Amino acid sequence: MVKMEDMSLWYPYAQMKTKDENLHVEWAKGMKIKVKDGKELLDGVASWWCACHGYSNDELNKAAVEQMEKFSHVMLGGLTHDPVKNLAKKLVEITPEGLNHVFFSDSGSVGVEVALKMAIQYFSNKGYENKIKIVGLKGGYHGDTFKTMEVGDDPAYHGAFSNLFRDTYHIDRPTGGYDASEENVERDIAKLEEFLKEKHSEVAAFIVEPLIQAAGGFNFYSPKYLERAREICDKYDVLLIFDEVATGFGRTGKLFAMNHTNIAPDIVILGKALTGGYLGHAATIASTKVFEAFYSDKGRDAFMHGPTYMGNALTCAIGLKSMEIFERENYLEKIAAIEKQLRRRLGNIKSDKIKDVRILGVTGVIEVKESKSLKGFAKFASDRGVWLRPFYRHLYTMPPYIATEEEMDHIIDVMEDWFKL
Repeated sequence: MVKMEDMSLWYPYAQMKTKDENLHVEWAKGMKIKVKDGKELLDGVASWWCACHGYSNDELNKAAVEQMEKFSHVMLGGLTHDPVKNLAKKLVEITPEGLNHVFFSDSGSVGVEVALKMAIQYFSNKGYENKIKIVGLKGGYHGDTFKTMEVGDDPAYHGAFSNLFRDTYHIDRPTGGYDASEENVERDIAKLEEFLKEKHSEVAAFIVEPLIQAAGGFNFYSPKYLERAREICDKYDVLLIFDEVATGFGRTGKLFAMNHTNIAPDIVILGKALTGGYLGHAATIASTKVFEAFYSDKGRDAFMHGPTYMGNALTCAIGLKSMEIFERENYLEKIAAIEKQLRRRLGNIKSDKIKDVRILGVTGVIEVKESKSLKGFAKFASDRGVWLRPFYRHLYTMPPYIATEEEMDHIIDVMEDWFKL
């Protein structure tokens, strides 16, 4: 339990009166986190999925120092610099064709807020003042700021504010998993079409986490659903938004989850691994179709949003180096190897407590039937040299991409041993 004298620090997602004390980190390097008692832990969750290179990467450290020696930050109001321009160009280069205009912000939640504002103003600028509502999937999670809470659908996170939410609709999430049948996909997509057929005159956008609803319960669904959703959104003049804050930069086995499809959204949001887990930063990337609705001689058509730290030079320099490492070191091959190992080992863990096992890219999830089956797991894992933090009914690993076969075996061993108790 947290001591009263330590209450000056308010921790996230925690009841402060009853929570256990957090492990105190002294240093972290590569896959390892060293805590105050001298114990070293293999990180199996990459600090909420962002530390794709592990910790204290020498090249990222050097990039940060070199940029700091020039300047760490200047505002983008009236000023610009090479790191932010080069990162924008790089993101346009590596994302699907048509996503050509990058707006930076300082966190994934804010990046989603930017996308939602962008979608609503897009229609306002085009003279459709009534298209102000958003459609999301049941069970989705898009962040903790106000509009992102509204477009998400998880009362466990945001139930205290649900009476404030008025302008979002939620439809049933796709079923059948990544390999859902054509019939399954058509049955699910029919629900979207039925809804938009009736409500499209008031709907600005449909927002989804492509392929994996991460914090909402690691629900997997088919890329075919996304391709059909693209057709339906076009048919009813609704923008399609992909929230790739969690799924971007390799987490699903490809560079982006949208690369599993043959389509591109109108707007995509990137975050988390964008800077290799070093600093908070997000990118909201819009299609030229969207951008052109803001590009006019009218001042009121401008996009009036400007986070103080958007395009921060330090984060941009680190982000550029992170992408260089990702490409040069063939991370997609490393990711494929980890996925193969997860499928071979995690998929074979058996227990009456397990409801389902789901694996895609560097995301391995064991869903149990009852949340009490995971009570005490975090301490069990740390006592065995692994940092894993399950939530609700989900025991999962989303490790850094530098994990070796031996390190992954250790992580999976701990997960498997839990179910042998």
